[in-house]
Amino acid sequence: MSERDGYEAGTPSWVDVATPDVDAAVDFYGRLMGWEATDAGDPEETGGYRIFMRNGKSVAGVGPLPDQVPGPMWSSYIATDDVDKTAEAVRGAGGNVLLEPMGIMTAGRMAFFADPSGAAFGVWQAGDHKGAQLVNEPGSLTWNELRTRDSDGSKSFYRDVFGWGGEPFADMDGYTVWTLGDGDAQSSGIGGMMEMGDNFPAEVPAHWDVIFAVDDPDATAAKCKELGGSVTVEPMEIPVGRFASLTDPAGAAFSVLTARPDAR
Repeated sequence: MSERDGYEAGTPSWVDVATPDVDAAVDFYGRLMGWEATDAGDPEETGGYRIFMRNGKSVAGVGPLPDQVPGPMWSSYIATDDVDKTAEAVRGAGGNVLLEPMGIMTAGRMAFFADPSGAAFGVWQAGDHKGAQLVNEPGSLTWNELRTRDSDGSKSFYRDVFGWGGEPFADMDGYTVWTLGDGDAQSSGIGGMMEMGDNFPAEVPAHWDVIFAVDDPDATAAKCKELGGSVTVEPMEIPVGRFASLTDPAGAAFSVLTARPDAR
């Protein structure tokens, strides 16, 4: 389903980018992804946070880089019915609370965590803001992927916190599809996990990648370079479609994908 008005608890529901220059990010992603940006509210109350829109639907957020964040980055948020209970579960499963649960005006409540491998992620308890209104369409979020060097530990952590299952993806060695509920990976996959092998430099930490659907990864990669960004993984064929990894001019990494019609 492409248009959404809510998310089941345990489902990735939102992504945003923290950046040192919000105006520059708005310009870059507007040209690259066709997004428009609107203020999330009174800038004095929101800290300058903005919402990226596509065809009148919210697809992602952008905000100033907080002092405690080491550098520009995209973040994934997982829906929860109770942020405070999720924080307790994270601590109990061996994770760390990076930002304690807090309210964001009437939009909702959030917190930010790190799993035991160090991969950071947020959770979102919806108020007025339910999450991305458009997904799986060109110019919108299509997949959230954990990249880690401890797949077994990650399976245990996310199972204990969110009730996720993890099924191997037969077409990609070392790849796991996260599932929610009793369905299989094809019918209920809500994200993925990749084991970080020798192709990842040792200094690259565990992290969550955000992957946006596009019509043409090759054209998007070329445009990214034209706009001052870089391409970290050149467009390539993978079992589910054509994929590329990019970095915006500030250094925030993200990926793009054109999925085969039978892949999702």
